Amino acid sequence: MNALRERLRAFRERVRSKPGLNTGYRIVLGVFGTLVLIAGILMIPYPGPGWLVVFAGLGILATEFHWAHRVNTFAKRHYHRWIRWLGRQPLATKLAVMSATCLVVLATLWMLGLFNTVGGWLGLSWSWLASPLFGP
Repeated sequence: MNALRERLRAFRERVRSKPGLNTGYRIVLGVFGTLVLIAGILMIPYPGPGWLVVFAGLGILATEFHWAHRVNTFAKRHYHRWIRWLGRQPLATKLAVMSATCLVVLATLWMLGLFNTVGGWLGLSWSWLASPLFGP
């Protein structure tokens, strides 16, 4: 593990020594990290690794940008606070949070047209299944 870390560090130093290459490297890494971060943010309300992808995107950005390290630390701290707070809440509060999350997921699936697609498979042509963004 240390050998790999040293090779990566040596590679980064070689890139850093060439200003044009360094700028290009930072731009590519910034774009890639931002895309991973945006994908994670979009995944947050859905079951799966949404927050993990957010933290991965921030981690990628943090390798080159100090502000991303601060944001990552802040986000992790508040994420853990939220999880601890939710764990202490009564069942009614937990159910309300789960219901709100479910409503966000259902609303986005409807807006993306998934209900209309599945309705078409089942032979249903109800107008309310159509996405307001993409139409029937």
